[in-house]
Amino acid sequence: MKYFSATLSFCIAFLSSTGLSAQVSVFDQHQAFNPEFYPNHGDDVRTAAGTPGPKYWQNAANYKIGVTLDDSNHSVSGNVLITYKNNSPQSLSFLWLQADQNIYSPASRGIMQTTLTGGRWANLNFDGGYNISSVSIVKGGKESKAAFSISDTRLQVQLPQAVKANGDSVQVKITYSFNIPEYGTDRLGRVLTKNGWINEVAQWFPRMCVFDNIVGWNTLPYLGQGEFYLEYGNFEYSITAPANHIVVGSGELQNAKEVLTATQIARLAKAKLSDETIMIRGDNEVTDPSTRPSGKSTLTWKFKCNNARDVAWASSPAFVWDAARINLPNNKTALAMSVYPVESGGDTAWKRSTEYVKASIEHYSGKWYPYTYPVAVNVAGRVGGMEYPGIVFCGMKAKTKGLWGVTSHEFGHNWFPMIVGTNERKYAWMDEGFNTFINTIANESFNNGEYGNDTTSRYERAREYFSDSTESIFNIPDVNSPKNWGINSYNKPGLGLTILREEILGPARFDSAFRYYINNWAFKHPTPWDFFHAIENYSGETLDWFWRGWFINNWKFDAAATGVDYIENNPAKGAVITVELMQMMPMPLTIQINLADGKSGIVKLPVEVWHHGSKWSFAVATPGKIKSVVIDPGKRLPDVNATNNTWVSKAL
Repeated sequence: MKYFSATLSFCIAFLSSTGLSAQVSVFDQHQAFNPEFYPNHGDDVRTAAGTPGPKYWQNAANYKIGVTLDDSNHSVSGNVLITYKNNSPQSLSFLWLQADQNIYSPASRGIMQTTLTGGRWANLNFDGGYNISSVSIVKGGKESKAAFSISDTRLQVQLPQAVKANGDSVQVKITYSFNIPEYGTDRLGRVLTKNGWINEVAQWFPRMCVFDNIVGWNTLPYLGQGEFYLEYGNFEYSITAPANHIVVGSGELQNAKEVLTATQIARLAKAKLSDETIMIRGDNEVTDPSTRPSGKSTLTWKFKCNNARDVAWASSPAFVWDAARINLPNNKTALAMSVYPVESGGDTAWKRSTEYVKASIEHYSGKWYPYTYPVAVNVAGRVGGMEYPGIVFCGMKAKTKGLWGVTSHEFGHNWFPMIVGTNERKYAWMDEGFNTFINTIANESFNNGEYGNDTTSRYERAREYFSDSTESIFNIPDVNSPKNWGINSYNKPGLGLTILREEILGPARFDSAFRYYINNWAFKHPTPWDFFHAIENYSGETLDWFWRGWFINNWKFDAAATGVDYIENNPAKGAVITVELMQMMPMPLTIQINLADGKSGIVKLPVEVWHHGSKWSFAVATPGKIKSVVIDPGKRLPDVNATNNTWVSKAL
């Protein structure tokens, strides 16, 4: 398609009023392009270039955990030893930890703020929470009791001596237990299959709150919708479970010879070299006692996971188990695994799970940043979809496109927020939305587009995402109304990045900028402003108008083609076309001009044309009469009103 050259002008004096829209524009260029956007200037901790500064710091937490699963009483009990390193520039006289299991206490804030109609985050028929039996400070191998207090889903530990600034550390040991709910707010839970319970266990030990240079201790309570914000560290953990169970977890199994049979070890070795899925424990072996080491009532499974922000695990006697190699950049590999009950098998269901795990991780690793864990496990169970480092929980009834979608999405979270450690409890859109965005690219890539993407037009989405009942993306997730949760956390920010990539920066420039952001903030804690700075600095574009309209406010986009006038009333001398912005969100425009003789061409207007107000006119050199003018002919922009996008000549 031909591109017309366009002469842009501040004002065309001889415009007629023919065809002007009766709608009154609400656009205000002074708000849209206000030069004051960033709340703070860059400093030595977080630079204005969108990178960690030379004095950037974050604290670290290493964990040694040992627990026992009681499959008959559905409980977990044990202890955690936390080594907390204070890299901040100030001493800390107390520590804050997350005690997320306490959301299942009937008196929790999460339960108390649940509406009468219940909902996804409600768990009103379960009496749970942590039973903390002791908290100790460990020094020189000796334990001394520590004063502590529990406030809802937070636990504060008073230190007898402050942990000093710039690298001092302290060890805290906590002995605890809790009961596993059947439904754990879509994060954890258990389900009974014909061959036994499947236990998906997460938020299973008290974890350090983040102490940062933004708010100090991040102690927002866990209410359900808002997820997690965690420090990085190394994990060593052991799970003692009934001997007939298979246990999988974040990281890598350390004692295979103690908990697996020689046949299973050999099959795993084969899987590590195979691009095809290898059965480790087949459907017909689940009830076969010889698939488990004999002679013991329980076995202890030991795992290790380094440079992670969390770990989770699953345990069941019902697991079918398969695996395959993941091929990573720089000739590195990892292992994809799936565990599921025999009820979930089938060629269109979980027997393709490992294929999906392998494909999604290989895609994200090649496109954005290499996968960082030695194993990736997909667990079929009660939980419909939830992510943890190196392991995800997906619904046991998922199949075909649904299973691909949830698997790709949950493993996409290993990039956001597992590698790029954003604050999910405040900014769900930097976690779910960024992940939704990378999922759309993976969908097109997988198996020559076998499952593809949602074909709903962006115009239809715009009417949903920008309706009068929607809210700003820039809210903590628990403030969003239930009907807007999916829009504001997943769909709208995901589409926003797609628009930025495809219509504003272009794929090559956006992808490079996005990788710049990921690489600079891998295993660190960026804020929204760090992200905005990073994309602007790398791309070379000032995008405050876009961040302000799409993410900060709930502005709408509506462009209208409102008039065509011929210069000196002579089509041979060219035409002046007028477009208007009716709502507050500016965007660059693509305009198709269709001539009466059947020819057509394209004019592209940069977003800067709206610096001068809601109306813009430009001249085009056309050889004849114009039949129609169409804004956004490819329907690429989220226009809330498509009825005014086309001007049609009444004289032809």
